[in-house]
Amino acid sequence: MLSFLLRKLLTIIGTMIGIAVLTFVITNIAPGDPARLVAGPNATPDMVETIRVENGLDKPIAEQFVIYMGNLARGDLGTSIVTTRPVLDELLRYAPATIELVLVAMSLGVLVGVPLGMLSAVYKDTPFDHAVRIFSISGVALPAFWFGILLQLLFAVDLGLLPVSGRLPLVTRPPDTVTGLLLIDSLIQGQFTTFGKAVSHIILPAVVLSFPCLASILRVNRAEMIEVLQSDYIVAARAHGIARTRVIIVYALKNALLPTLAMIGLRFGWMLGSTVLVETVFDWPGIGLYAVSSALSSDFKPVIGVTLVIGFFFIVTNMLVDLAYVWIDPRLRKAR
Repeated sequence: MLSFLLRKLLTIIGTMIGIAVLTFVITNIAPGDPARLVAGPNATPDMVETIRVENGLDKPIAEQFVIYMGNLARGDLGTSIVTTRPVLDELLRYAPATIELVLVAMSLGVLVGVPLGMLSAVYKDTPFDHAVRIFSISGVALPAFWFGILLQLLFAVDLGLLPVSGRLPLVTRPPDTVTGLLLIDSLIQGQFTTFGKAVSHIILPAVVLSFPCLASILRVNRAEMIEVLQSDYIVAARAHGIARTRVIIVYALKNALLPTLAMIGLRFGWMLGSTVLVETVFDWPGIGLYAVSSALSSDFKPVIGVTLVIGFFFIVTNMLVDLAYVWIDPRLRKAR
């Protein structure tokens, strides 16, 4: 297990370096002059050049890359040319909102997708199964931004049941920061009214973000459950008179969860990337919206920082999935 963790650690380091190199190259060959955008349309050439020199943009790309990678090795993600604040500080400021949204969306995807996939396999080729399969195809096919706008029009504009954007109403004072997650912080401090408002604000973006994940988990779990339910040991368990519910949940579901875990790990990383669209539609103040606003300003260091954060969580999530594989299936411990 120790050698496995060391190999994964080396993989994380190598992958993060690759992401940093690739993102740096792409952002620096993209059109746009960040110094001119920051200076404004009425700035003189001298003002633009001063901003360029202050931010090291006058140096050759190769030298900028060496400086950036050296700073990155020390944990310095650079400074935003627009806000003049360290990128790391801004990521720490915006990341809790994104993490909260992704965790709620992933919980919805797992808690709904796994049972629906299991039931769809148990009642294979019934009207319920057909309805679930149509639902899963819709989840994969619907574009997130379009689905989000539809939900806003229905539940916020037409029905007036849920807010259209943000984490809390503007007149509501947020709880003191403990974890940065509004749902947890409001519960810890006993602010149940604030908790209710935070829940109402997170429902729509979490549903939109979770829908493709839910559909993928459902499809994979259904396919694996159908295969497992036809296995010899399941047939033998039923022949020995073991209760049908126990056979399905205890024996079949546990073995069908291995591929589902892999899908959960992949979809977690996908969710972090999809927050760029979802947070923009719902004006959710997370790293996705931060990346979009930075990209529109040609402020590339925050874009690289957001990419590195998403890549890091994606890699770590897949490592945790590998560990979960070993925990669920003891046969894999020898293979490691």
